[in-house]
Amino acid sequence: MGKIAYVFPGQGSQYVGMGYDFYKEFHTAADVFHSAETALRYNLTDIIFKGPEEELGRTIHTQPAILTVSVAIYRVMRDMGFPPPQVVAGHSLGEYTALVVAGGVELFEAVRLAHLRGKYMQEAVPPDRGAMYAILQLPPEKVEEACRMAGDEGVVEPANYNSPKQTVIAGEKKAVEKAAEICRQMGGKVIPLKVSVPSHCSLMKSAADAFRLKLAQTPIKNISIPLVQNYTAKEHTMAHEIRENLYRQMFSPVRWFQSVVYMVQNMGVDTFVEIGPKNVLSKLIQQTVDKVRIFNVEKVEDLEKVLKAVS
Repeated sequence: MGKIAYVFPGQGSQYVGMGYDFYKEFHTAADVFHSAETALRYNLTDIIFKGPEEELGRTIHTQPAILTVSVAIYRVMRDMGFPPPQVVAGHSLGEYTALVVAGGVELFEAVRLAHLRGKYMQEAVPPDRGAMYAILQLPPEKVEEACRMAGDEGVVEPANYNSPKQTVIAGEKKAVEKAAEICRQMGGKVIPLKVSVPSHCSLMKSAADAFRLKLAQTPIKNISIPLVQNYTAKEHTMAHEIRENLYRQMFSPVRWFQSVVYMVQNMGVDTFVEIGPKNVLSKLIQQTVDKVRIFNVEKVEDLEKVLKAVS
């Protein structure tokens, strides 16, 4: 029997009303929402459930919102008797959720970190300067080549290695558009992303440097459940390593598909459970590895079915 990994989504999975059925039905979930509000000192729950979409889509709200919803769902699962994860991982912001679940940081602290991370990222680049595009149907090496070819226009870099068939690029708008056009000419499919900041590229270095002090001030503990981190695509349990990788993650590419491959090949994971809004990670895992079981818990109605399958 292989190991079970719990994985958590990042920015882009949010939608107005996410998690409402858990909030309504389970005190455990409602407590998580209320704890998040206490930490942030504003009504995050209202923004999550009522929107408007533009407000929820602001990075400073999106990041704590997704973390809150994902932790609320996980805690209901824990109460129901789901097996504990043997490995955890998250995509970008989802790494903070994974750290909460592994017991490395308290929810109260993680929500505040997510809010500040979003704030510094939002402030790092003026609204019209950055862009992100998803490149489909091209291998990562070709996307890297396109970024190099477009570099004379400014900063453009791979930001998310999502699957062997999907790489996201980020940077300055003109350079990103040029790289995207080169990818299109190479036979790739190009999709502009609706994002307010160009994440995981060198434009975020100033945001990461400002955030580093907050990370240093936050109590982070060693963990017994290994966390596979975006920056290294390897497992970590020591607090000082986790903290440093969270800092570097902000201005470095998310090595998601490499992390998935590592979990399967090096850690013996054969079951993935995605916890949180939508099922973006489940689809990326399907594109990356064969012969693994993949489930996602997004709605209350998913609980019984997934519990039965993984118990």
